[in-house]
Amino acid sequence: MAANLVGNYGSDQTGMICGYLFLPGLPGQQIESEQIKDYLKTANSEASEEYLWLHFNLTNIAAEKWLKANLCLSEQFFEALHEGTQSTRIEYADHSLIGVVNDVLFDFAFNASDTATLWMSADRHVLITARSKPLRSIDKLRDHVRAGALFRSPVDLMVNLLRDQADVLIKIVREAAVKVDKEEDRLLTYRPNIKLADLGVLRRVLVRLCRLLAPEPAALFRLLNRPPEWISPYDVQDLRQSTEEFSAVLSDISALVERIKLLQEEVAAKVSEQTNRSIYILTVVTVLALPVNIIAGLMGMNVGGIPLAEHPHGFWMIVAVIMIILIFAATWAFRNKD
Repeated sequence: MAANLVGNYGSDQTGMICGYLFLPGLPGQQIESEQIKDYLKTANSEASEEYLWLHFNLTNIAAEKWLKANLCLSEQFFEALHEGTQSTRIEYADHSLIGVVNDVLFDFAFNASDTATLWMSADRHVLITARSKPLRSIDKLRDHVRAGALFRSPVDLMVNLLRDQADVLIKIVREAAVKVDKEEDRLLTYRPNIKLADLGVLRRVLVRLCRLLAPEPAALFRLLNRPPEWISPYDVQDLRQSTEEFSAVLSDISALVERIKLLQEEVAAKVSEQTNRSIYILTVVTVLALPVNIIAGLMGMNVGGIPLAEHPHGFWMIVAVIMIILIFAATWAFRNKD
């Protein structure tokens, strides 16, 4: 079985990565794709509290074919699969919830391209999740299920998925905040090794996350205003709470982006100040050296009539003149600086 999973991009021959059957009051039991068809024949009763969670790998071309052949999913779900990465949304269509959720990759490393899309479809008896790349929140949800956590319904699973997504974002915000704190400490201690490029990369990542994830709370709140009848009040309450938590995380990301923006401006101002100071020093040195160069050039010409050429103290007289000019120029330069 392991060799088969490796050959099919981490999934079986149907494209399914994992499947779990949830019975009332019991943790999820792993189920194989061959057993799912038998279960679906007996899961049509609305009173039944059993449900499935099936997770698919879309890089396996058999996944979409199997979904179309064995499950009555909304056409909007299959249309969303081919739309690529897009803003997050959750809609109610054809008696099911259709979700497009953006999440960070499992090996997220603060790169603007380290985000991918998770597609979901949930009804009374089945939660379908599909992705093209491994995602952190899905991996955390699988760990919860394997650990024996209890879930009331597919919507409860979806709520926990959104909470795991928020937890991943919180961790990212904390790591980003630590990076920003270190840069601020360097700025306060006047260390010159602050790189604007690093701050720019971090800011672009956070802005991208905000842009992709910001529509999610609004979409959920619209859904919660008129939830489907088959969603229990407990699930509605949990979904509302997770939405509020997610909104708070997005607010933290926005605040951190503003901090980075201010830090970039302050670093740029200090770099500009250092550059101006260097240019000023170079200008002063050039001004001070100019009289010396002029006099040296004039006195070094091999022509007749050079002043003090025959005088016994001519050299020291020229040195004295140069020193007087330098003192005058330096006094004028530093007085203008003040």
